[in-house]
Amino acid sequence: MPEFYMYWISTALLSVLYLASAAIYVTKRDRVRQVLAELGYQASYLIPFMIVIKVLGPVAILSRVSVPLSDLAYAGIFFHLLLSGLAHIGIRKPAGALPAAIGLALLVTSFMTQNDARDMPSPYVQAAAL
Repeated sequence: MPEFYMYWISTALLSVLYLASAAIYVTKRDRVRQVLAELGYQASYLIPFMIVIKVLGPVAILSRVSVPLSDLAYAGIFFHLLLSGLAHIGIRKPAGALPAAIGLALLVTSFMTQNDARDMPSPYVQAAAL
């Protein structure tokens, strides 16, 4: 039973993190462009794409319309958080990697406990637990 609560708490917090990030991308576009430029990315066309991804990822996990789509969202969020954290560390600003580190901890907790809270199990959780 504790896994049930761990799943929902970690998934809710991860979703809040991603939706808040999407809101920041919408409301503070200039600041986001500046941070992306500091990270070495001059592609401002990424911002609308990232807004959509930061909204659809949590929606796919929370709605769980299909297990493969949910697992794909977990994978996409994993790589996004990993690369985001590494980008901040790469420019020697480890404080900028803190949200990514927190997100990774929430993501792993959510992924590993999802079968305890959901009716349709993910086959990848058993494989990851081995």
